[in-house]
Parts: sequence; structure tokens; C-alpha cells
Amino acid sequence: MGNSLKSAQFLFESRLVDAMRGDSGAAYDLGVFYSTGSGGAGYDLVEAHKWFNLASLAGNRAAQAARAEVADDMTAREIAAAQAAARAVLAMNQRRAA
Repeated sequence: MGNSLKSAQFLFESRLVDAMRGDSGAAYDLGVFYSTGSGGAGYDLVEAHKWFNLASLAGNRAAQAARAEVADDMTAREIAAAQAAARAVLAMNQRRAA
């Protein structure tokens, strides 16, 4: 594995940890990674929408716009799956906080 690939994987994993802790900036970054297939993530609009949605809930305005943009390229079923996945992350974080 080349150094740039290792760096991208490390960045992705660290952003994932931060996003799971509620960091809206990290959630936004993950949305960008998934919506562009960069940063160690594969192209996945459902995952992108999920992370943009979580960042949006924390008040990130750029994430709100990005979520709307990716939603334009998604089916209603894909959007529903992304919303369910976002709710699952929120529920997991609530259980951790309790």
C-alpha cells in the first residue's frame, strides 16, 4: 500500500471516528468523500446523503446544500435508506450518551 493510500485511509478512518462522536465537520467531510468517491471512500450516494444529513442536523449549512444536491441523483428508496441509516447513527449515539 502506497503512502498516499495509507494517508487517505487514515484520514477517512479518523473522520469516521470524529463523525460518529457527533463532529458535524467530520460528517460533512465523509459526505464529500462518498459523493465524490475520494478520500478513501467509494462512490456511494446513500452514504453521502446519510453523512450530509447528520451534518445538517448539527446546523452545517454547506451540508444542507450538498444533501439536496446528492438527493437530486437518488431514488426515493435510496433517500429513505439514507435517512434510516442516519437515524441509526443518532440512536447509537444516544445509547452511548445514556
